[in-house]
Amino acid sequence: MKTGKSFKFWQWETIVVSMVVYAIYYFVRKNFSIAMPGLTAEYGISNTSFGIVIAIASVVYGFSRFVNGFIVEKVSTRVFMAIGLMLCAVSNLCFGFGVDLSYLITGVHEGPQMVNMLILVMGVTIVLNQYFQGMGYPPCARMLPQWIHPGELATKMSIWNTSHSIGASCAVVVCGLVMTNMGADMSGNSSVVATITQNLSHSIRNWADLSDAEQTSRVLAYASHYGAWRWCFFIPACVAVCGAVISLIGLHDSPQSIGLPEMEGTHTGKEETKGREGAHKAFLRHMVFRNKWVWMLASANVFVYVLRMGVLDWGPKFLTEDRGMDIKSAAWSVAVFEITAIVGTIFAGWATDHIFKGKAHRMCLFSMAGACLFLGIFAMFPGLNPIVSMIVLAMAGFCIYGPQALIGIGSANQATKEASATANGVAGIFGYVGSALSALGVGFIADHFGWTAVFITFICAGLVGAVIFLCMWKAPRDGYERSKKFTASLLSK
Repeated sequence: MKTGKSFKFWQWETIVVSMVVYAIYYFVRKNFSIAMPGLTAEYGISNTSFGIVIAIASVVYGFSRFVNGFIVEKVSTRVFMAIGLMLCAVSNLCFGFGVDLSYLITGVHEGPQMVNMLILVMGVTIVLNQYFQGMGYPPCARMLPQWIHPGELATKMSIWNTSHSIGASCAVVVCGLVMTNMGADMSGNSSVVATITQNLSHSIRNWADLSDAEQTSRVLAYASHYGAWRWCFFIPACVAVCGAVISLIGLHDSPQSIGLPEMEGTHTGKEETKGREGAHKAFLRHMVFRNKWVWMLASANVFVYVLRMGVLDWGPKFLTEDRGMDIKSAAWSVAVFEITAIVGTIFAGWATDHIFKGKAHRMCLFSMAGACLFLGIFAMFPGLNPIVSMIVLAMAGFCIYGPQALIGIGSANQATKEASATANGVAGIFGYVGSALSALGVGFIADHFGWTAVFITFICAGLVGAVIFLCMWKAPRDGYERSKKFTASLLSK
């Protein structure tokens, strides 16, 4: 039992430490997007191949969040998060050694056989990493509603949700610096230069329209830092190990776990049914699987993730290939997108509690409309100044991340703290179906129709999501009254 410090102290310690730990989960996840251009330049891996890998990995991540949402209801959240980060570290190390593993299997250093094996190794390690990534959010979805009252959950959880953007922005900045400062200088190796030239000419649709100087500049940028992409996995792996230690030391499962009482206003009546056979499953069925508001939030999450992951996963790719940015500028553009998303997430949470009285779905409607507006401007004016393009993309990030955070908050409130992890598991698997559709769609559309068509697809997805939120306009703030009625009826039997 821990005494001598206030509930607020332990509450904020839990929020801040879980933010740091979950930011590290994203640090070892969003590193791949910065490594992609280097892998294309060195090995000629196409957008379609990347799209297939990202799509499969996204479905696995959603499945992992769904499965782990059940598991984490019965185990220690801090231990669960620590184990997940350690496994992420191992998978990132394996990815960094992907070329070596491919050589051990095929016996060749180059050529189609080696590249195909690298894609397979890449796919396996990314899929494993995504499953382990799915061990990060469910513990937080279970732990934080234990510490935060429903009336302030949107505000404080929106602050917590900035951990996504903090981790992702750190990943793109650090890995962007890695890609432009590390690796071997092979610019004097004519064979390497020729290979990179051939690979970029196949990957970049407007390659023939570039001047000789622009082509040479792009080729030498990659040749001068050959193999730097490996360090985009080695460095995050080391950080993940540190995050596992922080999780074990600084997290607390619930107020009761350190001798504090349950928060007022969060009693569901579920404790009274403890010991009754099938009571927990019945509670989950009623509060999650038969709750139409949970399903509507989950459905909207598909379209939110099409936008969010489309920009985040493919940002460095379309900025370098379509807008002519170098990899460093592209990395900073995506970082600004994430940093602006932090402000947008916090604003969305504040507005939900103070303007919409805790009704997250109403704030989501306005956020999706704003995201469609700014993505439309970005798509319609491809000749914008790079700084203006960065600002427009950043404003899209400001709007996109509100719904991303609020769907989890809304799901937790609708299902109550006793079923929040399961509800978020449902929303998560729908979200990463959207991420998979985004990955497959972006890769295919970019290769065959260009990046403008990709953004038109994003806008259409955003409009569908907005319509779903509009249909939820009259939904209640939370499900605590629903849960009390259900447990009362269960006890009366």
